[in-house]
This record gives sequence, C-alpha cells and structure tokens, in this order.
Amino acid sequence: MKKISILVFFVAMMLPTLAEENNETRMDETPAQGHIDMENGVLGIADDRGFTLQSKDGRFVFKPYLFLQTRGQLNYYDDEGLDKAYNQDNVANSGFAIPYAILGFTGKTFGKLDYNLSINAAAKGANILQQAWIDYSLSPAARFRAGKFKTPFTHAYLTTLGETLFPVLPTSLTATSIMPHTLNAVTPQIGTGFDLGVEFHGTARLNKKQNSWLAGYEVGLWNGSGADMNVASKTFSDDWHIPSLLYAGRLTFMPWGQMPPTQGNSRMLRGKHILFGVSGGLNVESESESTNDARLGAEFSMLYNRWYVGAEAYWMHVGFTKRQKIDEKFNYWGAYAQVGYFVVPTVQLGIRYDFMDRNSSSKDGFLNMPAVVCNYYIPKVHLKLSAMYQFTGRYGHETQLDRDNDDLGISTHHASLQLQFSF
Repeated sequence: MKKISILVFFVAMMLPTLAEENNETRMDETPAQGHIDMENGVLGIADDRGFTLQSKDGRFVFKPYLFLQTRGQLNYYDDEGLDKAYNQDNVANSGFAIPYAILGFTGKTFGKLDYNLSINAAAKGANILQQAWIDYSLSPAARFRAGKFKTPFTHAYLTTLGETLFPVLPTSLTATSIMPHTLNAVTPQIGTGFDLGVEFHGTARLNKKQNSWLAGYEVGLWNGSGADMNVASKTFSDDWHIPSLLYAGRLTFMPWGQMPPTQGNSRMLRGKHILFGVSGGLNVESESESTNDARLGAEFSMLYNRWYVGAEAYWMHVGFTKRQKIDEKFNYWGAYAQVGYFVVPTVQLGIRYDFMDRNSSSKDGFLNMPAVVCNYYIPKVHLKLSAMYQFTGRYGHETQLDRDNDDLGISTHHASLQLQFSF
C-alpha cells in the first residue's frame, strides 16, 4: 500500500503542471491515426517525428528510427519456505536495466513493398536481431510477409512496443509453466512473441461505409523456436509426419474501422475504435522436440477518445511426443483485463488484473497479479515516463509446498520507473 500511496502522490503533484502544458501543446489536435505508421511494431511513427526520405510520388519511403528504454526496478521475492541459512536474498533482479535499445529503419518501395529492420543492442545472441521482414501487398486484403516478426497470438504482444499501457507484459504470458519436478526441463510459456516465418494477412471491408466494418486475418508458418534463434533447425514430426513448425493464425473484427495497435497514445485522444479477435496455434515438437503445444486465445480492445480498455484470455495444452513415453497431458490458462485513461493529454493512469493457472488444471491454486501504472508523456521531446507497481498473490493451493512452487522465479512485489525515448 505504501508504494501505491507514493504513486498517487506523484500523480497529484504533477497534475497542476500538466494542466498548464495542455494549454500550450494542444497534443490532442495532432495528426489522426491514419497519419501514424505503426507497421514496424516498435513505435508509432508520426509524419513530424524525426525525418523521412520520400520520393515525390510517395512510392519510395525511408524512415530511420531509435527506440530506447531505461528502467530502475525493485523486485522482492517470497522466502518460499527456505531457511535463512541458505542465504536467500529477498531482493533480487533489482537495480537498473536497459530492456530495449533499438536502432532500425522502415519504409516502402515501389508503392507495394514494406520493409523493416531493427537491431536491439541491449539483447544478446540471436535476440540482437529484433525484427527483419519484407511485406508485399497485392491489395489491402492480400499481403505476404516473410522474415522475423511477431506471431499472430495475443493482443498484448501485437501492440506496438512503445505504445503499451504497462512497461512490462502480463506475467501470465511470459512466465514459464510449472510441471511435476521430473518434467521441469519442459517449461513452455503461453506467449509466442517474435519468430521466423511467413504469413499471409490483410483486411477487408464488409460494407460500403468508409471507416467501419473491417475484418482482418493472419495465417502462417513459423519455426516455433522463438526470438532467440535465427537459423533453420527444425525437422519432421515422428508422430504426425508433418514439418515440426508453429502453425498459427488470427481473425479479427473491427466494427468501427481500423484498430491501431496501441494501448494509449497522447497524439490520439479523439475517435473510437474497437476490436474483437480470436487466435490459435499448434507448435509441433517444441521444447527440444519433446512436446506438442496447442494454444487458443480470445481478445477485446477498445479506444474511445481518452479511454483504453483491453481484455483477453488464453489456453495452452501441452502433450508429450511418443518418444518421451509420457501419457500425461497438461492444460494451462490465463487472462487479464486492463483499463487506461488520459486524465490530461500528457498523463495516462491505468490498472490491470492478471490471472494465471501456472501449475496446470490438474492441481489446485492460481496466481493473481494486480498492477497500477502512471504514464507521463513529456511534450515535444518524445519521452514517456512510466511508474508501475505489481503484486503477485497466490490462492487456493492444496499444500504450502504447492503454494511455494507456484510463484518460483516471480517476484511478490515489483516496482519500476521507466524512461522511454523514441525518434
């Protein structure tokens, strides 16, 4: 409660100053969504941000960009029943970090081919190549993309990186699953994130009105290895005799026109957009060829003037390949709901409730993770300051050991202050 009180005090102190800035900057009268390019998946690029090289006919566009996040964070972990003689540190993974330091460029050639390349200098290994793709458009309803990019699963991941309500993704998407101790070498997470593959996608208008009733689709094949591998390393499934790849797709319906992939943008405080979506995938012989993982998800998001509302639920089924000689199957599910509101054009407040059945439906108990956030968009310099707090609670476990195991690696208290710059 003390951390929440500090956050409320911080907001209260800032409001008078921010109200004065509102009169000066008029941020809610900047270009509409149609003038902000979010194809790169990293940040929304407005026409007046930085500089863009463009041919007179608009068929050739080149846009370099920079995205940087620096974060101070505090993580407090539960004792998990361990004796202090083991020298367990309750405070760990704390201090300062740079989650992303991205240099990239994006653009268009011949009026039909989009491209994007971004390098995350804060990462290591194959993750340094954050994205690299080309996208060929036959029409808005028929587009083809190839390279390294986001897989079509969950609104949280598909939101533009610099446009999320919270500085960290829901834990229910990023936490590894918990299985019986003899199987703990296999720990898939629900979120699939970035991967190498190919995708067909597009949007189609369902009526004749200019800005309403759109349907979208994404369907494709990926390695299923995640973002930390940039090589072809897959084989054929011994069980199903098909390529051991990630097969995934997503369908969306947007009754109020194109939904921008944002959870709040101080330059987009007017208008209304809404999205309903379903997605799913099958990762064949994932986790070192030991499991077949199926995923399903349902999502809802809405932007209504200064309001943002988002909610989604997802399910993962894990079954072992025949070579493992394990008949057990596990089901995991999670969900979250979050709401954000711009109290003034430069300050967005948000709350989130995150839920996860991390130890599978075969065992009692789940995690619940409420969180609060305050985002301050510093005018004219493209800086975003985010302060958040999240608590991880445990409920319904049969034994204390189950309770202790369920949140292994997840901090009970997380507080962070993050400064983001984009250009």
